[in-house]
Amino acid sequence: MDYQNIFSVLEKNEIHIDYQMTKEPLALGTSKIGGKPHLPKHFEWCYYEGEDYDGNRENRPLTFLMQINCEKIKSLDKDNVLPEKGFLYFFYELTTLRWGFDPEDKGSARVLYFDGSADELEIRELPEDLEEINRFPECALRFSTHKNIPSYEEFSDFYTDGDWDDYDEAAEEYGYAIDKSPDEVTKVLGYADLIQGSAVWECEMTARRFNCGNGPVKLTSEERAEITEASKDWILLAQFGTLTAGDTELMWGDCGCLYFFIRKKDLAKKNFENIWMVLQCG
Repeated sequence: MDYQNIFSVLEKNEIHIDYQMTKEPLALGTSKIGGKPHLPKHFEWCYYEGEDYDGNRENRPLTFLMQINCEKIKSLDKDNVLPEKGFLYFFYELTTLRWGFDPEDKGSARVLYFDGSADELEIRELPEDLEEINRFPECALRFSTHKNIPSYEEFSDFYTDGDWDDYDEAAEEYGYAIDKSPDEVTKVLGYADLIQGSAVWECEMTARRFNCGNGPVKLTSEERAEITEASKDWILLAQFGTLTAGDTELMWGDCGCLYFFIRKKDLAKKNFENIWMVLQCG
């Protein structure tokens, strides 16, 4: 199998994020993790009504995770998929800690987009009913670009079957040595660093109203082929590994990752209403 040629076709650019807690508030419109988001006045805070692990059902505010100034990182978007300007905001509800298995998880994670300038933004106070444990300190970001190929699970499921050892050796030869576990990586774009198998399959299944959390779903061979092909339209928008700043830590399950996905056609139209979140952990 000519892995090198296949990798060259599948290769994407990913933008790694390193972060550090700040001492002073960042300027309006700066890309950042945590703190208070810089939002336009008309944006309302996102809430999600769902059950926590004790069975308590409430309408809870989502935690603000990150904002990205698209114009400032455009030069790093080598595949030219993000909006050229404006701001992306990522939110997730931390008390219910939904996995993305169930179509009813819709709304537990949100991505907002504002196609405007920094002088139209304001520092938004966090909701009073957002628990202290679900607040994360403000952190400045540093970006770097890296080549990225699909994780072995996605590679073998969607592109071509192959042996793990052969894939691993070929990936290292290609210049893609895996030197970090997925939960150590926070990034924008590229492929998801998977922990439990294909996440884009889960995105497409839940979009079709299948619940992926109750064991295998019975599908005909035609349905499976159709869903497999449609799954390729989902791409990673952002991945959050474990976030740590000072005494605060956000861990997704047991050393897991939180992934935000979007269909290519929706991203091209700057439509973020139908993003899907998947949580995976070991």
